[in-house]
This record gives sequence, structure tokens and C-alpha cells, in this order.
Amino acid sequence: MIDLTITQALEKLKAREISATELTRAYLDRIEKYGAELNCYITVTGERALADAAAADARIAAGDALALDGIPIGMKDLFATRGIRTTAASRMLENFIPEYESTISQKFIDAGTVLLGKTNLDEFAMGTFSKTSYFGAPVNPWQLERRLTAGGSSGGATSAIASGLAIGGTGTDTGGSIRFPSAITGLVGMKPTYGLCSRWGCVAFASSLDTPGPIARTVDDAALLLNVMAGHDPKDSTSAKNPGFDACTAVEPILGDGKKLRVGIIKEFADVEISPDMKRLFDARIADLKSIGAEIVTVSIPNILDALAAYYIIAPAEASSNLARYDGMKYGLRVDGKDLIDTYKKTRAAGFGTEVQRRMIVGTAVLSSESYEVYFMQAARVRRMIADSFNTAFGQCDLILCPASAGTAMPLDSDLSPLEYYALDLFTVAMNLAGVPACSVPCGLAENGLPLGIQVVGPRFADMRVLQLAKHIEQFAGIDNRPTKVMGK
Repeated sequence: MIDLTITQALEKLKAREISATELTRAYLDRIEKYGAELNCYITVTGERALADAAAADARIAAGDALALDGIPIGMKDLFATRGIRTTAASRMLENFIPEYESTISQKFIDAGTVLLGKTNLDEFAMGTFSKTSYFGAPVNPWQLERRLTAGGSSGGATSAIASGLAIGGTGTDTGGSIRFPSAITGLVGMKPTYGLCSRWGCVAFASSLDTPGPIARTVDDAALLLNVMAGHDPKDSTSAKNPGFDACTAVEPILGDGKKLRVGIIKEFADVEISPDMKRLFDARIADLKSIGAEIVTVSIPNILDALAAYYIIAPAEASSNLARYDGMKYGLRVDGKDLIDTYKKTRAAGFGTEVQRRMIVGTAVLSSESYEVYFMQAARVRRMIADSFNTAFGQCDLILCPASAGTAMPLDSDLSPLEYYALDLFTVAMNLAGVPACSVPCGLAENGLPLGIQVVGPRFADMRVLQLAKHIEQFAGIDNRPTKVMGK
């Protein structure tokens, strides 16, 4: 039962071959068995999950099944869930229980899903390996004995889904936090067009970059989740109105049978160092696409190698502003000092981890009167140029392909400097700066047996076309990412 995809599980639930309660118990049993070792959940909601499953079974029996009735998912612990602890993996919110439901989690409730729990992440989504979590890092289930990273910041979600501790789940992507962890755990991770999925009720990191999205084992599953997540939300001022999103229940082929598609390769990435395995698999998938009619063209995004620098100015600046609300006054951790200012200092020093503090300091510095024009505004100009370059490129091609990471998952105890961690985002941050959709899809296995991912990038609101090309790559790669195969148990 654990090896079922969402698509397969829905078919079996509809045919009454399995019940939502049976399916949920199978996942809860697996969480009980492997949850501590993988550390992919911060909070497990077993009682709630069984209640959700019982309600789903009743609807299915009555012939009133909802879109995802009975599907057990993990919710990234950045989305507020009414009555359930929401921590953002920080000591600052360790005991915070919201009195409201985020738009995204409410959409999944309305679709009939079963909430297994809140998945682990980097603190306030700031990190690459999920090592900044106050609750410890989740572990990649591939080659478990090696204790590899499951990526970040959505590492808890990818660890849970790849290991069969959830059938699918949610992530957020600010600079690659869905796509990078999905790539190194053999999953499909979709960063939708900015504004397609509501951010309301999602703990903010960088408001102009944060993008909720789905994580699943297959492209079809990711599409099912995205269909539930997408849509205008009047409570979110950045939510897109009438985006023209073409929701579909099945991802249809975009190539073959005489269909033509221009697929772009980014010229500026040609000299970026990637692993031999990544190069081999990337070239192989390009050849596969050519064989079914794709035309491969070279496109230029002239400032894309500057995206990393621009991102690490803009994102910390927005984080500095967003995290100013955590001062111990209204909610969250409070450490009393001798006066108001001392209370602020002690609360924030105790509540925020090292990486969060580092980014807030950088953000505050670039927003200072001395640095605002020199750094922040310059980064904003680069961002605009990158967005314009993507628009120009999509006049020459329909979709773009590039690696989602330079190589396979690294050990959790890798001794990297902060700058080396930041550099791992090179292939992903530009898409957030431009607000365009991008999907990481498994492209094959490296010589060491670990998965690698390719990124499909499209114009704004061409999310379904991105998934269509991703499905071709998925079919050509053909990797077996069943949880029992991944973990060997």
C-alpha cells in the first residue's frame, strides 16, 4: 500500500479496494517505525489523521467523494494549521498554536486529504540542508546508512515522501527549496508561477519570492496536488487574479505524433561545473527529447550568474523586515529582560538560530541608508533584468531545461562554509527572482545509485506545459522511486 502513487490510491479508494482508514494506518505505522530515524516530522497528528480518514470513507461510501478524498499528506510546518502546533522549525515558535488555517492547508481540507503531520524544514525556511531546524535535520532515505541530506528548506517533506511516510505533500520555494530537495531525493517538486498559490497563513521568509508548491513521486501526482493548491485568494494581495491556469486531471503528452516544441538550453550555464553524472544524464534526456521531435535551441539569460548575489541581498532584506514581528510581545518565545529593549534583545537572541540571525543582520545592513542604493536597489535592477531576459528567451523557445542541482545528495555532516551552502542554489534562484514556474523531475541515477533531477522552466502561468515536458523526462528516466525500493524495506 505504501508504494501506491496518489493517482493509484485514488483509483483503489474509488473502487473500494482499500479504505482511507487502511491507507492512513499503513502510513502511521510506517511513521511510528521510521519517523524517529528519518526525523522528517516535527509534529505527527495521528488522531486527526484517523478522523480525517473516517470522514473520507463516509463520503466515498455515500458517493460524495472529494478531489483528493482519503489521500494522506504531510504539510510543511510553515503553513498555519488551526489547533495544531506550527513552529517554522524555530525555537521562537516552538509552542505556537494558530487559531486560523492557512489558505493552502484549508484547500487540502476542502479536497478531503488526511493530515499525517507537519514536516520538518530549515528554520524559517532559511537553509539548504534543513540543518538549521531547531528540531534537527531530516535524513535522506536513499542509502540511509550514509546519512545524506534530504535538501532544504523542504527537506522534511522530501524525506517523508521518498521514504513512504507520506504519499505527497507541500513545500515552499523561495530560492529552490522545493526543487533542490526533490532533485536529490528522486521526487517531482514544482515551484509554480509566483501568485498562483496563496501565501496567506504561510510563515513569511521573503514575501516577493516565497512560493508554495507540491511535492510528489510522479508528475501526475504533482499536477493533482497543484490543481488543489492553485487559485486566487482575496486574502493575499500578491495572489494572481484570473491567471489563466489550465488545470487538468491528467498530464497529456506535449511531444510526439508530429508535435513540435522548442526547448531552450541556457548558454550561461554551459561553463558552470556540474558532476559527470549530471552532465551524462542531462545530455541523455536532451537526446531523448530530440528523438520525439523537440527542437533544441540555445538561449541567453545574460545576468543569470548574478542571480545568486541578487537573491542573497533581496531575500535577507525581506526576511529582516518580516521577522521583526517576533519580539516576544504578542506570541512565540519571550525572554524577559530588565526593560523593553533588553527583552527584545534576549528574546531574539534565544529564539533565532545562527543562520536566521546571519540573514537578518545582512538584510538589515543592506536596507540601511548607507547601503540601500548601493546594494538593495542594484539587486532589484538585476532582478528586473533577469525577468526581462527570461521573457526574451521565451520568445525564442517554449520551455527551458537546466540542471536542478550540480550533483547528488551530500552527507549531512559536510563541512561547508555559509557561502558554499549558498552556492548550491545557483541553478534555482533565478526562477524565483523572475517569478516563473519551474519543476524538478528525476532524470536518472548517478553511478553511486543516487537520483538526480532536471529542471523544466516555463513562462509565467505555463505551469501545466512545464509539467507536460517534465512527464516526458520522467518517462525516459524511468527511475524506480517506490519507497520500499528506496529504503529496501
